[in-house]
Amino acid sequence: MTLNPAIPAAVASADHGPIEADAVIIGAGPVGLFQVFELGLLEVRAHVIDSLTQPGGQPIELYPDKPIYDIPAVPVCTGKELTDALMKQAEPFKPTFHLGQEVSKLVRREDGRFDLETSLGKRFIAKTVFIAAGVGAFTPRKPKVEGITQFEENGQLAYRVKDPQVYAGKDLVILGGGDSALDWTLALQPIANSVTLVHRRAEFRAQPASVAKMKALAEAHELLHITGQLTGFEAEGGVLKEVKITGLDGVTRRLPLDNLLCFFGLSPRLGPIADWGLDIERRQVKVDTEKFETSVPGIFAVGDINTYPGKKKLILSGFHEAALAAFGAVRYIFPEKKVTLQYTTTSTKLHEVLGVESPVFD
Repeated sequence: MTLNPAIPAAVASADHGPIEADAVIIGAGPVGLFQVFELGLLEVRAHVIDSLTQPGGQPIELYPDKPIYDIPAVPVCTGKELTDALMKQAEPFKPTFHLGQEVSKLVRREDGRFDLETSLGKRFIAKTVFIAAGVGAFTPRKPKVEGITQFEENGQLAYRVKDPQVYAGKDLVILGGGDSALDWTLALQPIANSVTLVHRRAEFRAQPASVAKMKALAEAHELLHITGQLTGFEAEGGVLKEVKITGLDGVTRRLPLDNLLCFFGLSPRLGPIADWGLDIERRQVKVDTEKFETSVPGIFAVGDINTYPGKKKLILSGFHEAALAAFGAVRYIFPEKKVTLQYTTTSTKLHEVLGVESPVFD
């Protein structure tokens, strides 16, 4: 996805001093992008940092083309469509994006502001910090076969599909029993030379309709389904040639292949967040429900990264949290300013900020 040219995206480079910011948002997923909008309505411009190389977070990384049905007033949209819409909504507030880097250091200063530093050496002094890091940094769960991960380098072993056409005419082995494994089995079967789906149990975690389609294709000999586990492989000249699959019957089958796709899910980790002195419970950051502030004044946490009584990990819940967090942060950013609630429908001031004409009501 290409950033809108009206939104400056920071290029990782050596800087000559820290960037002073009213707000730094850690995470450019849907909730982080909506946090930009809510802060913008209060005349706060934000810097956004994300470890990924493009905005959108998990929806753009994991299911850019899968439908999402629970965004208010949007009956259905894909992860990419949601990201594009949120980027357009945030455009009037001109956030600066610092992508492909994570915050490695966050320390409170004596004056109440925060020193931040990224993995690429970019430094910030921020009045407020918003952690919108989803489940934290996430890494794919990998096959537990010694030496198999060497084929990540040549692309034969992958944990996500960026371009389905890469696999056209190839012999594929897909590992997993969840939605991603079934979805890509069904999507790649028409274009691949052959597809073999391997799952360690007879039961699947995927949608029943997807499982039924897969089984129908297997019965029609359009693909192969094996209940078993990856137990070994054979390579020649650094190229993966075949994998060994041991079934529930104890028989090991040797499957020639071009590519191995592994969909065992993601393993979340807090990473550096765990060292920032925040009150953490079960790898989530505890917040209040008035302004979604953490145990450290001036640091807020919104979206899947936070926890509180009754928490639901939904994008729409994160949008609500971002709105209250923005109002909670204003007292740190504009301590002398009285901020009142205004409505985008009727506020001429907000219309100016958004660059839209004020409607005329009879």
